[in-house]
Amino acid sequence: MGSLHRIAVVCGLTVLMAAAAQAEDWKVAKDEGGINISLSDVVGSKYKAYRGITIIKASVAKLRGLQEDVVGACTWIHECKSQKLLKSDGVRTWTYAQFNTPWPVTPRDSVLLVTSEQGADGTLTRTLKGVPTYIPEEKGFVRVAQVEGLWKFVPKGADQTEVTYQVHTEPGGSVPSWLANKFVVDAPFNTLKALKEKAEK
Repeated sequence: MGSLHRIAVVCGLTVLMAAAAQAEDWKVAKDEGGINISLSDVVGSKYKAYRGITIIKASVAKLRGLQEDVVGACTWIHECKSQKLLKSDGVRTWTYAQFNTPWPVTPRDSVLLVTSEQGADGTLTRTLKGVPTYIPEEKGFVRVAQVEGLWKFVPKGADQTEVTYQVHTEPGGSVPSWLANKFVVDAPFNTLKALKEKAEK
């Protein structure tokens, strides 16, 4: 790993840890089907951070494969309309996704930088960072202004993995409070539920 790349990774993790530090007082919002969803207030934001945790009967390698299939992953990501890979550079990938929203809210799109880090113990961490200006905005969509989050995969014995999905977003534009409150529970729950079903087939 080159020194510049190492600095970039460290800076990315520092930003992520700073965001996580702002969201510490987690309160359980849903616990169903082996999936636990917690929410936390974030300093300076009217949108809550969400964190989903579950155990999936699949290896870290299989889950990584499902994640790295950027187009295919849209089938299990909550309200994903389409997703594509923009660029890949070793452990870093840039992706573009479009999302469905209920009328009359304008559909959202987002550009993410995903940085993967494999630990010596087999743990895989994929940090998510919104890069909204990476490509021009698309007509008919509101670009998600900010994304900070992670996927963490921790091996738990033979072909079992503890999966954590934690994100805080600033969705951009105007979002009704009822939709924002519903999204922060539905997004992690439905995403983890669909990933679990796909991985355990």
